[in-house]
Amino acid sequence: MYAITGATGHIGSKAAEILLARGEKVRVIGRDAVSLRPLVNKGAEAAVGDLKDSAFLTGAFSGADAVFAMIPPNYTAPDFRGYQNGIGRSIAGAISKSGVKSVVSLSSQGAELAAGTGPILGLHDQEIRLNGLAGVDVLHLRCTYFMENLLTNIPLINEKGIAGSAVRGDRKFAMIATRDIAARVAKHLVERDFSGKVVKDLLGQRDLSLEEAIGVIGRRIGWPDLKYVQFPYDDADRAMVAMGISPDVSRLLIEMSRAINGGLFAVNRPRTTENTTPTSIEAFADVFAEAFEAAALKKAA
Repeated sequence: MYAITGATGHIGSKAAEILLARGEKVRVIGRDAVSLRPLVNKGAEAAVGDLKDSAFLTGAFSGADAVFAMIPPNYTAPDFRGYQNGIGRSIAGAISKSGVKSVVSLSSQGAELAAGTGPILGLHDQEIRLNGLAGVDVLHLRCTYFMENLLTNIPLINEKGIAGSAVRGDRKFAMIATRDIAARVAKHLVERDFSGKVVKDLLGQRDLSLEEAIGVIGRRIGWPDLKYVQFPYDDADRAMVAMGISPDVSRLLIEMSRAINGGLFAVNRPRTTENTTPTSIEAFADVFAEAFEAAALKKAA
């Protein structure tokens, strides 16, 4: 049996679906029973509770052959690093107390760095925390920038006719589709092909700039002249807060943008057949187009 945290998110839900399709027993963990219901309808067992509750999480992990462990994002947290550390400690404690021996942990490019990476610093801390667990095999998947992050441009495209963020448009870096991460998570949970404390990079299909990515997406959605614009850091900060992101999270995301712009992580990473995944930006553009069309229909309604 496999226990999945973040089971209603892009990665956890897809990993659970892959495992269920294989006929595996899966326990999906989340705060909302309604959100977990689609996976329960496919055969999963639900564990409903708060990840900050280590006693609950210990029970949810108990009996699992392996656990997928991640710290779900909370973009409204007033103290995001405090939130990350609280969840991270709870996960580590529950792994230790439940007797789980194999863990696949969602980490990030840049997690090897001790400063200057914004929210990724929480994953640096979590790697250290999990590496301190005796007798537990841990695989840290250091994933790169999610292609799904590009979906946040949909309101901006509809309102302003542009896409943009604080990241340089011409900076090439690795991008990955979350479905490829989920496939690797499911594979490693089942095969448990790691021992000790191991780090693996996941870098997506190829490096590309945001200008290139938005160009591909624009052509797919019928906006061939769609442009990517880099916003000044202060403007991007104010825009994120206006969207409902907490000032603390916005500050950290700006710090992460500065790190990408400076080539601090995810840039010029060595590629291998193992760390390169199949989904191209052209294939992801179909996912974007579906979400773009759904947003248009919702607005029209």
